[in-house]
Amino acid sequence: MARKLFCEISPLTYQISYHKEILKRHLRNLNDRTKFADEKLGVMLPVVVKSHSSILLRKLHGVDMRLQENKVNNILLASAPINMLVIHPGETFSFWHTVKSVSARKGYKEGLVITSKGEVGSGIGGGLCQLANLIHWLVLNSPLTVTELHHHSDALFPDERRRVPFGTGTSILFNYLDYRFRNDTDQDMQLVIWVDEESLLGELRTTKELPYRYRLIEENNHFRKEGEEYYRISQVYQLVISRETGETIDRKLVLDNHSRVLYDHSLIPQDQIRDE
Repeated sequence: MARKLFCEISPLTYQISYHKEILKRHLRNLNDRTKFADEKLGVMLPVVVKSHSSILLRKLHGVDMRLQENKVNNILLASAPINMLVIHPGETFSFWHTVKSVSARKGYKEGLVITSKGEVGSGIGGGLCQLANLIHWLVLNSPLTVTELHHHSDALFPDERRRVPFGTGTSILFNYLDYRFRNDTDQDMQLVIWVDEESLLGELRTTKELPYRYRLIEENNHFRKEGEEYYRISQVYQLVISRETGETIDRKLVLDNHSRVLYDHSLIPQDQIRDE
């Protein structure tokens, strides 16, 4: 039997480990000279670099819909300080620097979270990964530079109504699992986030049209059985395309997926399982 980590011994040891990581991050932040984005504009910058939307309420196998409904409340609270934020050249966006802590006192509710064991659970402020995922997707379709990212390591849910390549999301957990990107361009960038009756919506905007557009493609997408487990396999590439000529001038691997399938294996499409 594998030896348990300290955080896995009991709920108490998990809380000790959790707060230890928060303290370590606070101490690192004291010496962090990163220039964070803090300015919000009352108007939207004129050019849309990328827009995207994602469905808020999804019926996920084995997940209480109450957690999904609470997630909407949490996203509304967390998106408020992000909406209209401008990232000037040289500045870094940090999810937790902008959103700060989440607590019941601030109005956050129990939502869906992923535990340290990679299992589905609930916790105050749960569901904010969907907001971080939306922002990351906008950033992947731009020249912005991701400086901190924590991938979901496992395939937790089937691909029902998936609109983006698998694995292009990010995990966040206050405050030591952050999502950050830096503006290495010579023009301002702005995040615009809002919610309608069904969806979370977002735009990345800037001051003038960029010389390139960006596209994400997923290749070699399949499932593979290894021992008694199934794994989700694929590669995700970012294409950089010249607006003037339409030519692809760069192709970069941004993710090489090898993710353990944690949902019911009977839901895996049989025609997508390969032996190699």
